[in-house]
Amino acid sequence: MLFDSHAHLDDNRFDSDRDEVIARAWSEGLTGILNAGTDMATSAQAIKYTEHYPSIYAAVGIHPHDAKDAKDTDYEQLAQWAGLPKVVAIGEIGLDYYYNHSPKEVQQKVCIRQIDVARQTGKPIIIHDRDAHGDILDIIKKEAKGVTGVFHCFSGSLEMAREVIKLGFYVSFAGPVTYKNAAKLQEVAASVPLNRILVETDSPYLTPEPFRGRRNEPARVRLVADTVARLRQMEPAALYQATANNTRELFKII
Repeated sequence: MLFDSHAHLDDNRFDSDRDEVIARAWSEGLTGILNAGTDMATSAQAIKYTEHYPSIYAAVGIHPHDAKDAKDTDYEQLAQWAGLPKVVAIGEIGLDYYYNHSPKEVQQKVCIRQIDVARQTGKPIIIHDRDAHGDILDIIKKEAKGVTGVFHCFSGSLEMAREVIKLGFYVSFAGPVTYKNAAKLQEVAASVPLNRILVETDSPYLTPEPFRGRRNEPARVRLVADTVARLRQMEPAALYQATANNTRELFKII
């Protein structure tokens, strides 16, 4: 019952074997993959995958890296796409102060505009947050009333995770939770309520141990889930089922 709640199958590293990668995911027991857009082009591609592959769903949005290129007409297009049957979220959106490929104030403006699209369309949001914990929390508190979503590839503290959950959001764990130097993240994974946890790969990035350094793919979400299950002293199958149920509940996937 595994569900990869965040992947980027549009990445060119999958161009030579995308069908095989997807087939391998199903053979590993996955029942769904959510492909997240990062700009208008990849969002459009994510929608195409939903039309060609069963059990693949799409999120549409503009990543903070690409915020500088956002146009006013993009928000109307995102809202239109949000009406399609297998488009289940606005994302990934948020703030990234590590790379700062777009100015901070532009990132914030574009994030807020997309939260408004989510509110108008009734969709959850997928939050990217890197080195911007305080500002993204301020935005969520001020601008996202009535909106739910997930902090994908969660990287904050246990205190932050508890605050995020109080605001009605989920936390998602990716490959870094398997890393040896991830004690704080592992504490979060062991401690937060089970009904607020998702698992993901963020493929082709953030490959879990023992494959770190290689291209990631959705089938490897099992390694993430197994680590979270071990940290919580749970049977893996129970963790698979719970996180898949959480993903389907958040994104209203039947």
